[in-house]
Amino acid sequence: MWFLGLGVLGVVLKLLEVGFVARLSWWIVLIPFAFAAAWWWYADASGYTKRKAMEREDERKQARIERQRSQLGMLSARSNRKRSRR
Repeated sequence: MWFLGLGVLGVVLKLLEVGFVARLSWWIVLIPFAFAAAWWWYADASGYTKRKAMEREDERKQARIERQRSQLGMLSARSNRKRSRR
């Protein structure tokens, strides 16, 4: 995502002819888009994207379970361990 933001910023600065970016070649300005595409390809090919999505789903599921337990007045397993130590 950082590469995409950097690429958009570079294109805007190039079009508005701001600073040193106005003197750069278009090829140089467009390089961050190539890096972004390479990163997305790697993330999908390696399973990184799917793994992160599954982690987010697991965190939401656990938060939902904890919220439901607290609404029912049940203590979570973590709360029970803390309570038994006292």
